[in-house]
Amino acid sequence: MEFPSDLRYTQDHEWLRLSSDGKTATVGITDFAQHELGDIVYVELPDVDAEIAAGEEFGTVEAVKTVSELFMPISGTVVEINEDLDDSPESVNEDAYGAGWMVKISVSDSADVDALMDSGAYAEMVGT
Repeated sequence: MEFPSDLRYTQDHEWLRLSSDGKTATVGITDFAQHELGDIVYVELPDVDAEIAAGEEFGTVEAVKTVSELFMPISGTVVEINEDLDDSPESVNEDAYGAGWMVKISVSDSADVDALMDSGAYAEMVGT
């Protein structure tokens, strides 16, 4: 399993990639999470322009045997959703940190990123 060092992570197994200007961020679920869920068959995402606070649910991921909630790592406004997941939810399994991204948000406060785990802390938390 991989945990890229340029990402930040939550205890709920979401990842966040902050843009170089710190104004937007991309969010998805980790390689560990997709592996634990198994084959993903459906992803429900919020509407563009939805304002979501850190820790709030922003969608769900449905696998063959379970449904899991998605929680926003930091506060922000949704500026884009990955519409490709409507037809290809398996992209989350195949490329969790690339084609399987879920939402892009306009960041309310980039300092919130400091509260998230780095790759080493996340790998330690999941026991890899």
